[in-house]
Formats: sequence, structure tokens, C-alpha cells
Amino acid sequence: MNIQSVRRWFSRASDLANEFYNAPYRSAIARAKRDEDDLFMLLVFSEMMGVPNPAAYYTLELQPLMLERFHEWHQRMGMEHSPLDHFRCC
Repeated sequence: MNIQSVRRWFSRASDLANEFYNAPYRSAIARAKRDEDDLFMLLVFSEMMGVPNPAAYYTLELQPLMLERFHEWHQRMGMEHSPLDHFRCC
């Protein structure tokens, strides 16, 4: 065995150990990220829903970027149709 094969073996072992350690937490991390994204989506579109938003001036420019994910968001929140009167996505 030369040095390169030993390094490859340790690299593979390290990758497997890393995967073994991180696998149980992957779904919890994905769920936490989705919850943060949902809260951010609510913050961005809250002014359109009638909820006062102190950061409306700053979140207004983010609305066009978030429109692509709006349909998935309102369905995940349990709304069959768009909650906005003047905005239809389904």
C-alpha cells in the first residue's frame, strides 16, 4: 500500500463517518429551514394580506422574487387558493 491509497481510504472513511453522523439531523435541518422560509414569505407578503408590516418598504422589492414560490407556500400553509384578493396563482 502506498501513501495515495491510504489517503483515499481515510478520505472515504471520513466521508462515511460524516454522512453517518449528519444523516439523522438532515430532516430536522430541512424542516427548520422550511419554517424560516415560510416566516420570511409571510413577512414579505404580509402587507398584501392586511397585516401591518414595519419593513414593508424594504420587503416590497423582494415580492417579484418570491412570487415563484408563493403557490407552494400558500398550499403548505393550508390555503387551497391564494389568500390575496388581487393576486391569483392557481
